Amino acid sequence: MAKPPAPKNAEDGERIAKVLAHAGVASRREAERMIEDGRVSLNGKILRTPAVKVGPGDDVRVDGKPIAERPPTRLWRHHKPDGLVTTHADPQGRETVFQSLPKEIGRVISIGRLDLTSEGLLLLTNDGELARVLELPSTGWTRRYRVRAYGDITEEAIEKLKKGISVEGVKYGPIEVVVDRRTGSNTWLTVGLKEGKNREVRKVLSAVGLTVNRLLRTAYGPFQLGALEKGKTEEIRRSVLREQLGKLYPLDGDGYPMKEGAREADMTGRAVSKPERPRPPAPAGKGPSRPSPGAPRGKPGPGKRPDNKARKPDAHHRRKP
Repeated sequence: MAKPPAPKNAEDGERIAKVLAHAGVASRREAERMIEDGRVSLNGKILRTPAVKVGPGDDVRVDGKPIAERPPTRLWRHHKPDGLVTTHADPQGRETVFQSLPKEIGRVISIGRLDLTSEGLLLLTNDGELARVLELPSTGWTRRYRVRAYGDITEEAIEKLKKGISVEGVKYGPIEVVVDRRTGSNTWLTVGLKEGKNREVRKVLSAVGLTVNRLLRTAYGPFQLGALEKGKTEEIRRSVLREQLGKLYPLDGDGYPMKEGAREADMTGRAVSKPERPRPPAPAGKGPSRPSPGAPRGKPGPGKRPDNKARKPDAHHRRKP
């Protein structure tokens, strides 16, 4: 029996992992693992592959429970203390970042991670797709750290890191290092990188003779740790979030992603198109109203008023033959 044809366009639905990510169930990668583990069903059937699209009226469930309606995208800054792991469940029973968060923010996902002994800025979101986008090196956002390390670093080593370095067979991209000051046997550095691989700062600095004994993330792209107190969480205002994400991950005025023609996959599993919002009528006036953004510009055609209403000819305005 022939396989049914694959959907030809976005109107036929969205990938199941993407739908789960938008719902804040998990990141797209984690959602794919959940599918492989048999935890996700579509219309009553357990899925074994993420190569499935969700269409109109489909019923998506995780562990037998229907996923919630898709919420607007939100983002929080969190000042992670050291001694906490950035995971929802730790096999060793250690305390996690998520156990210490305010209950009212609901289930969230971290954008990148900070290891057990690292501290500082941790971005949290309810949108797994946003987390995936912001973690990609191609996004170009710089993660910036304040680092205290035992030992000294030479200009030659700084130039080496600036060009990228390989450590134990793993290649790391360009890393910016600025020496802030030296205190006794320690050196304070500001480090900037765009990849954020596992324990990257510690590994690359170790490769040039430094042992990191304190690591504090101060910025992730345009978002700063600032004066946020240790252990505290603060939501980023929607207007600021929209401005900073820009074309990278555009949001509408209600906080919903506008990618793929402003389509939304609501979290009942239905793929729907967002209707265009009607523009308010132009104010009455003598002259032509200003065109709305995106409207074609130009002079009114002959015989037309600026408001595009036909003008009745009279004795004073009839054209001469």
